[in-house]
Amino acid sequence: MNQIHEHIVRSIDEEQRRLVGELLRMGEMAAAQLEAALDVVERRDDKAAERIVGNDEAIDALEHETSHDVMRLALRGPMARDLRELLAALRIASDIERIGDYAANVAKRSMTLNLAPPLPQVRGLVALGAVAGRQLQDVLIAYRDNDADAAERIRARDAELDMQYTSLFRELLTYMMEDARSITACTHLLFMAKNIERIGDHVTNIAENVWFRARGDEALPRRERRDGTAQAS
Repeated sequence: MNQIHEHIVRSIDEEQRRLVGELLRMGEMAAAQLEAALDVVERRDDKAAERIVGNDEAIDALEHETSHDVMRLALRGPMARDLRELLAALRIASDIERIGDYAANVAKRSMTLNLAPPLPQVRGLVALGAVAGRQLQDVLIAYRDNDADAAERIRARDAELDMQYTSLFRELLTYMMEDARSITACTHLLFMAKNIERIGDHVTNIAENVWFRARGDEALPRRERRDGTAQAS
């Protein structure tokens, strides 16, 4: 009987390791999507932007596959620790899928932006995206290592992204007031910036689920928010 129990436990452990691998692969795909989207914004490359939008389906498919794997594992009667693992995986998969969506949105809107003359604020958008990209890579490492302390630090860093987003938001508003001809292009940039800010929010969600996976219901420290541009959502 003990051998049967050990086999079941070993099998569940293997399935959970595979689940972690799936989520990391999905996260890397979303990170690559974001990096590629920022690149096409800078290069004004419509063809590459179309490819990025099409690639979003692969992330969606992985999210469905992960959800299926979680449900299959849940039906095998895991213990409380395993249930935390599965619940965190479901939530993280959903957040990664949304990150992929937002990256695709940036690429899609870049094609419309390319119809207007280049704007200097594109550099600020790319810099904002680079911050979000670094945070996404870091939170994937925290998830891989089950590192709650790293997750808490990443969560706290969202304030940095909020501040940078607010600065770009105000710069774009000022530019629109000074030159009415830039309003349409700047509006597209505003929505693209908001997409990137939302990516940061989903990274924060992932960090909170890494903490939950490792520490359960232990309360996280209070987090500062510095985004004062709710009207842009």
